[in-house]
Amino acid sequence: MLRDAVRDVAGVEPGDVALRCVGAGVYASPVAFRLGLDAGDVAKAVSHDEISAEVDQGFVILRVRAGALAEAIVDDPDYGVVDEVPTVELSDRPRVFENPGFSVRFAYARAMAVQRRAEDFGIRRGRVEPAGDELSLIQVLGELPGWARSAARKRDGRILAQALVEVADAYHTVYERCPALPVQEKPSAVHASRVTIAAAAGIALRNGLTMIGETPRERI
Repeated sequence: MLRDAVRDVAGVEPGDVALRCVGAGVYASPVAFRLGLDAGDVAKAVSHDEISAEVDQGFVILRVRAGALAEAIVDDPDYGVVDEVPTVELSDRPRVFENPGFSVRFAYARAMAVQRRAEDFGIRRGRVEPAGDELSLIQVLGELPGWARSAARKRDGRILAQALVEVADAYHTVYERCPALPVQEKPSAVHASRVTIAAAAGIALRNGLTMIGETPRERI
């Protein structure tokens, strides 16, 4: 979205656009300054229904509806994927949360289990309206592509592996505190939102594990 806006304003292909997550659904970029563009023009070009943009000290600040990121991830099966991330060995033993290798794998398995069970309940993915712990999860999901690019650039897969641990920790919290599936109540829009969040987390974890050379497993 930002790359397209820069292309419209400058009439050139901007290449890799630096974008840093500074909060849940809030991103900052120095791209206008780096390319000698008017930041206000870039902000105006990138704004639409799901995104508002403003300028702060030369940075283009994007504010994306928090749930829109999770919805966009679900629509992009290659979310965050970059080439040439060095492999990292993550042992799944012992199978305790304190072991990062197990925690990441179990988070992925949990996210996939939610998708399977949601079908049993007839719950379809819906508009995401996150709150509380879900916002923290969405923030780390938004940061993941940047960590993947950093891992590839610095030739250090551990950078991405640590980011996956943060995603896993955030997802375990959401899984336990914000149930995506009904217990005794009827399925509602809240459940549809949470099933979408689980799907987004699953895609991010799957792609991250694949990039560091692991084979994601839907069941543990």
